[in-house]
Amino acid sequence: MLVYRIVHKSFSKKIIAPGFAGRWNGSGRKVVYCAESIALAFLENMIRRQGIGFNQDFKTMILEIPDSMKIQFVQFKDLPGGWRKFNDYSKSQPIGNKWYDEGIFPILKVPSAVLPESYNYVLNATHPDCRKIKLLKTTDLIPDERIEDLLKKRK
Repeated sequence: MLVYRIVHKSFSKKIIAPGFAGRWNGSGRKVVYCAESIALAFLENMIRRQGIGFNQDFKTMILEIPDSMKIQFVQFKDLPGGWRKFNDYSKSQPIGNKWYDEGIFPILKVPSAVLPESYNYVLNATHPDCRKIKLLKTTDLIPDERIEDLLKKRK
């Protein structure tokens, strides 16, 4: 399975899990967020950037997850109300922290807060199986220039 990640060009040479808190993990838990498509990865990235940085500053990472890798799946219908709130991760972090701390599954498949009909993959970088995930290639991010124009106006 291929998954996608859009990152600043300075972090595009290898898979990095800095341990910053996110929607599905508390601080100190080393995870990597990926998306099921380049389009979703781009949307997720645009939401977080909010006018900071422009397209030539970013790259698309294409990662390959072995088909045999175990994945824990969180379904939209099982999530508590309010889990999608911007800057309030109190509903989703406990789910991700439990997954991470148990250490059974190397990957957590979760609905995207931006587009819940689509899925993101959270990789537990400390799980031994995650060493099997490969960075296939890194490509330039080349979206329509109108999107960059919107970012520049927001700055």
